[in-house]
Amino acid sequence: MTYDLKDLEKRMKGAIEVLTKEFSGLRTGRASTSLLEPLQVEVYGSMMPLSAVGTVNVPEPRMLSVQVWDMNNVSAVAKAIRDSDLNLNPATDGQVIRVPLPDLTEERRRELQKVAGQYAEQARIAVRNIRRDGMDSLKKAEKDGDMSKDEAHSSGDDVQKLTDKYIAQVDSALEDKQADIMKV
Repeated sequence: MTYDLKDLEKRMKGAIEVLTKEFSGLRTGRASTSLLEPLQVEVYGSMMPLSAVGTVNVPEPRMLSVQVWDMNNVSAVAKAIRDSDLNLNPATDGQVIRVPLPDLTEERRRELQKVAGQYAEQARIAVRNIRRDGMDSLKKAEKDGDMSKDEAHSSGDDVQKLTDKYIAQVDSALEDKQADIMKV
């Protein structure tokens, strides 16, 4: 494993992207198509993403609609939405499924904040693991004689600065998401 700061930064950016995607699936009271993105629907004898069987739209601020392309899959899509852990109750209207978003209770908002915190901690762990990989490669390069002790120390400082930058981004994203969840 060779030391490459650009590669470490790319991997840390990936951790932030995963966090952003996970946050987009957390319900905040406003309708968002990303809310239904992770759902899998059992159709044609296999599990498929919801986006493969229909189109999700936001016709109103507190309503989602799913236009199912094949009439035979409407009940499977409605079941997948109902059985998800999102606490949603879809209503079928022909090939369109309407999904009203109920108001979030204070208790549910607190639960969502905890979930957001868990997602952020996973992202922090991922960033720290990438930092550890970078530091290990620096130690190996120094031990193998590919890098002087001063170069290794200087590069180690760069890795730490990069880590601090991405941990700060995780913390900032978490603060924003938690504030978003608590908005009424």
